[in-house]
Amino acid sequence: MIVYDLICTHQHRFEGWFASADDFARQSEGTLMRCPICDDAVIERRPSLNVQVSRATALTAEREDAPMPQIQAEGEALKALRQLIAHSDNVGAGFAEEARKIHYEEVPKRSIRGQATREEAAELRDEGIDFMSLPNALTRDLN
Repeated sequence: MIVYDLICTHQHRFEGWFASADDFARQSEGTLMRCPICDDAVIERRPSLNVQVSRATALTAEREDAPMPQIQAEGEALKALRQLIAHSDNVGAGFAEEARKIHYEEVPKRSIRGQATREEAAELRDEGIDFMSLPNALTRDLN
């Protein structure tokens, strides 16, 4: 697994995890990658601010069976995010409408997920309605 720091044309920075450098190239060329914040398909790889130390080097002063702290923290964060997603209502294409109803207190507050067009997402942001885009990989098994 390779982790790259990525950036879209709107300067949103995020990480991408790839099976290989070839996998990154294939996804870049096919515009399979999208910014999780604005859904932009123009993504560039940037130099990483984090330098990873290999497991063999990192474990010289630790127990052989101890998990790497960063890997454990990332795994816990991903687990918590998946838990939040699993306990949200899938409102499908009605996401923008339902998000407005919740924001304007027309219906009880609850966690929702669904799909919105770029235009709908821009309108929600203009109205001050907070939401975040999720990569398909996080919701694939829930749909």
